[in-house]
Amino acid sequence: MKIAQLLHNPGAGDEEHSKKDLMALIQSEGFACRYASTKKNEWKEIKTDVDFLVVAGGDGTVRKVAKHLLDRKLIEKPFPIALLPHGTANNIAGSLGIPTDDPRPIVQNWHSGRRKRFDVGLVEGLRHRQFFLEGAGYGIFPELMKEMKDHQEKSTDAPEEKLKIALDVLAGILQTYEPRPCRIDVDGVDYSGEYMLVEVMNIRCIGPNLVLAPTADPADGQMEVVLVAEQQRHGLLTYIQNRLNGQAGGFWGTVLKGQTIRMRWDGPEMHLDDQFIQSKKPKDLRITIHEGALSFLEGPK
Repeated sequence: MKIAQLLHNPGAGDEEHSKKDLMALIQSEGFACRYASTKKNEWKEIKTDVDFLVVAGGDGTVRKVAKHLLDRKLIEKPFPIALLPHGTANNIAGSLGIPTDDPRPIVQNWHSGRRKRFDVGLVEGLRHRQFFLEGAGYGIFPELMKEMKDHQEKSTDAPEEKLKIALDVLAGILQTYEPRPCRIDVDGVDYSGEYMLVEVMNIRCIGPNLVLAPTADPADGQMEVVLVAEQQRHGLLTYIQNRLNGQAGGFWGTVLKGQTIRMRWDGPEMHLDDQFIQSKKPKDLRITIHEGALSFLEGPK
């Protein structure tokens, strides 16, 4: 019998997924299950007889677990990660084709053992070396994080409502945001200019489920670099408004592929995944990719 270590964020998403229900579901499919809450430090104590980790939470919880795995010594046992998404955006789960509506097919699929390698972006030039799973960038997304912080701390809205609010706030930011200079080099080619958004992405979606890099594959050894200049403002705004209205929209942006990105944004604020970072002055960054640093159990076919 395979042993699953359940790492649960009890405060993520709509809180419908309790410890009792999650453990019962996993055990009903023939897996032994151990439980740990990611709200307590003990979750990092993973025994070597565990076969795989189950992360029950949103993108922030996945990042927390990934950081712990990446910080471990190379000689320690690597653990594949299975996802039971119940956060707000669930961008990482979406990139792996893992649904958010019904967890049972997800758990049933774990018997196949199919894994997907998952690259990790590495960022040098900040105070400490950092990483990202989803994306890193400048411009309107750090602005969105600042504006949403107070609302998220007080909000009791359902995940769908939170996404709608974030899209609405982002649309407002985009209408007045002034482009800023950015020096950017992708695999030795200069793309410097003035932009409202510069994102280095590892997966298709970022933020409130915005598909900015539709061809991104977190296992291809490359990153997507998304650039939005003044002439593309209207296209991005239309895309966001279509999302708010529940309509599909065509893709609008400039997307490049690369393995080594150097950039310097005229401003001290940026983000790494869902983390807002503010420096005293602009930074010269070098972003590379660690191929296959993590592995996830694939979603149902």
